[in-house]
Amino acid sequence: MSQIFPNSLYLHIPFCKRRCFYCDFAITTGGENLRQQYVDALCQEITLTVAKIPPVETLQTIFFGGGTPSLLTVQQVAQIVETIAKYFVISANAEISLEANPGTVSVESLRGYRSLGINRISLGAQAFQQELLDVCGRGHSVAEIYEAVDAIKNAGFENFGLDLISGLPHQSMNDWQESLKEAIALQPTHLSIYDLTIEEGTAFGKRYQAGDNPLPTEERTVSMYLAAHELLPSAGYDHYEISNYAQSSYQAQHNLTYWHNQPFYGMGMGATSYINRQRIDRPRKMREYLEAIAQWQSQGIGFTAPIIDASEELMDTLMQGLRLAEGLSLNRLIQNYGKELCDRALQCVERYRGKDWVKFMEQSDDVLILLVPPDGWLFSNIIIADLYETL
Repeated sequence: MSQIFPNSLYLHIPFCKRRCFYCDFAITTGGENLRQQYVDALCQEITLTVAKIPPVETLQTIFFGGGTPSLLTVQQVAQIVETIAKYFVISANAEISLEANPGTVSVESLRGYRSLGINRISLGAQAFQQELLDVCGRGHSVAEIYEAVDAIKNAGFENFGLDLISGLPHQSMNDWQESLKEAIALQPTHLSIYDLTIEEGTAFGKRYQAGDNPLPTEERTVSMYLAAHELLPSAGYDHYEISNYAQSSYQAQHNLTYWHNQPFYGMGMGATSYINRQRIDRPRKMREYLEAIAQWQSQGIGFTAPIIDASEELMDTLMQGLRLAEGLSLNRLIQNYGKELCDRALQCVERYRGKDWVKFMEQSDDVLILLVPPDGWLFSNIIIADLYETL
């Protein structure tokens, strides 16, 4: 496979006021002193990474993810942006996103972020029923969702998204339909719709078993997925990825880097980068991350990982790319991974054409492989698991 260089940068900001009951992300509830110490270490990692892997491409996307990046002050975000700009060329049209939670932003802070070049906000709403927010341990109110959206608009952001979660404990179909309608009324340019996953080690993982009360039944969560699939396109949102909807021209460009399985820089506690066919993980604990950066700075020992082989890389490409409505180019797969591996994958996928979960669509001199919504997306895990066994 020919070398592709990263033009996307992910920065993990791990701070939260509290841990949500479903969350297994790498986060910390540390205070203001730790936040500044972390920002300094993150800027040091940017510097050390560039010294080891000089950038070749102009950055087209930058994503401040978390955690709750909006807990950082404007000055702290400015320190990070200035460090990036010192070592990278940032495209004039770059998508620069920042995740935020209700109750952590104001018009003043958002105007400050916008003055730094941030042009997209992703807001974690999750639900529009206070009892469901409390059940999740969200730590914000429904009123604060509306206040945050007002602040985003008043600060001049045209591009902002909302996240919602289906399948929550005690969540009814009426609750879900109300959340969808309330979200549409706020007119975000992007909506991410996630089905609750019970992760081991989380508060929910200790409290609930998947499929048991008070969690909705599988039949109901499927109905919730179908409700979004029907309602959101009728409101002007293209269902362009299994869990994501966007108004025209507002697809999440940074996330498309992942779904196209393209290389990216990933920096910060718990982050993963994908460079030179290596997926390189950072420590998930704050102390270990800070110690690793200090060791890299003093001893030159950075992060590394084994090279991914062709079959694993093809598996990653299929697993990510089949999530997209645009599908995958067969010609490109063969060019990158060879005919023998691709034939094995095609024979596996072929089994699901009879179920109308998969289709092959001729396009010019190419063939596109697509999952057929909604059933192909609903049962995608079965197809991916079969591909995994095959490859």
